[in-house]
Amino acid sequence: MDYTFYWLMTPKAILSFAFVCFLSTAGASLAQTQSPAPPDSSAPAKTPQSNRIRIEVTGGDADTPVENASVYLKYVEERKLRKDKKVELNVKTNREGLAHIPDAPMGKVLVQVIAEGWKTYGKWMEITDPRQIIKIKLEKPPRWY
Repeated sequence: MDYTFYWLMTPKAILSFAFVCFLSTAGASLAQTQSPAPPDSSAPAKTPQSNRIRIEVTGGDADTPVENASVYLKYVEERKLRKDKKVELNVKTNREGLAHIPDAPMGKVLVQVIAEGWKTYGKWMEITDPRQIIKIKLEKPPRWY
């Protein structure tokens, strides 16, 4: 008797193989018995709405747009079985001082803005609308003598 053949035919391996075969036949029979629901023509078609937060960064007394500022969006993704996951998104502003964050989470987030020549900004905010616009005004740093 070959050792490898004996290892393949252990009672545990036979039970595992039988269980897998049972699950595959049960799944196939359930898939055949279920029929798809007919589409309801009277209901309007729903388009999936994506969360896209828009952040407008301006600075100074004249509210000039701040170009090339780093915008950080930090939040905690809650999990049921493991530790909560800390997530950080980083985007840059364009020439108009706008930064778009796709798939932003709803709830409490930390928004931080860092730009050269401007005072660093950071604040906890509540995101309630999937198309929310956040306006941030930066200030000049204090002058050192």
